[in-house]
Amino acid sequence: MRLTPLGLCICAAWSLPSLAAQLDLSLEIPQLDVAEYHRPYVAAWIEDDSRHVARNLLVWYQQDRRNPSPNAEQGSKWLPDLRQWWRRTGRALDLPLDGVSAATRAVGVHRMSFQLDTTDQPDLAPGHYKLRIEAAREEGGRELIDLPFDWPATAPLTLNGQGGSELGAIRVTITP
Repeated sequence: MRLTPLGLCICAAWSLPSLAAQLDLSLEIPQLDVAEYHRPYVAAWIEDDSRHVARNLLVWYQQDRRNPSPNAEQGSKWLPDLRQWWRRTGRALDLPLDGVSAATRAVGVHRMSFQLDTTDQPDLAPGHYKLRIEAAREEGGRELIDLPFDWPATAPLTLNGQGGSELGAIRVTITP
């Protein structure tokens, strides 16, 4: 098979690395020594200086996979326990959010990646932002971690945070 110059250009374009900025998140849910353990609900979002939500990244909550009918509670009844997230954006959303909502996670370190400037999401305007991560647990506490950063990032940036009860080590890497 022979490739024409146009075919070569298309192949070269497909083989180029993605030019979209990426946010890699490593989030630890610690093992707690309690009598009755429930997995925490967790939300992560990007907020600008005026406290407006620029992007929802994840919302982990109990989802009933055995009864997926629209009238099933699916654990969303307890989402207001994520107080800051709920006040800023959660109560205005129609859950579950495709690509954002997921089931709660077990104890351990969880890694995920997000594209920050994609065609299906508005670009972040230049400015100061916070990555906010909130966790709340039934029969437990709640915790909110803020990791400030400037956008656009001109060089790779690493942010570290440490929770005290509901969250463990948090590591964020932003790659322009």
